[in-house]
Amino acid sequence: MSSIPRLGPRLIDPRGQRFGAGFSAVVLALTVVYQSPLLVTLVALALGVSSLLGTRTFVFGRPWPTVRRLLRLGPPAYQEPEFGPRFAQALGFAFLATGVVLVVVGVTPIGWLPILAVAGLQATLAATGYCLGCKLYGLSWWLPAQFDRFVLHRDREVGPAA
Repeated sequence: MSSIPRLGPRLIDPRGQRFGAGFSAVVLALTVVYQSPLLVTLVALALGVSSLLGTRTFVFGRPWPTVRRLLRLGPPAYQEPEFGPRFAQALGFAFLATGVVLVVVGVTPIGWLPILAVAGLQATLAATGYCLGCKLYGLSWWLPAQFDRFVLHRDREVGPAA
């Protein structure tokens, strides 16, 4: 039996991404209510691992296949490449890590701002399907090209921004 190599990026169910974003938004909201930098750190690690290893490792999205099966939902109307969501998760990780560092060193009010921003963006993705980080990934600029190079191990042409 021969194995046919996948030629393009891994395609994902965008509903699973929205589910995971909603789940993590709720957890991040609780971290703000309870002022828990430790819990923020765990969410940040989940985003960081997923951005490095692929969206299938995102712990907040792992329940989605079971939920989909229990609700008897069919296949998605479309699938999307996972590169944009992985880039968005890397940005989320960076913002959460920055927030945790600021909170831990005592810059508490300002430290919670990037955490709230990520919670808000995750909630927006869950509610509307709009992913700001995914949109930023689609632009031709330096940061997504570096993400491709160092995380995804692929080259990307960087041209003028659209």
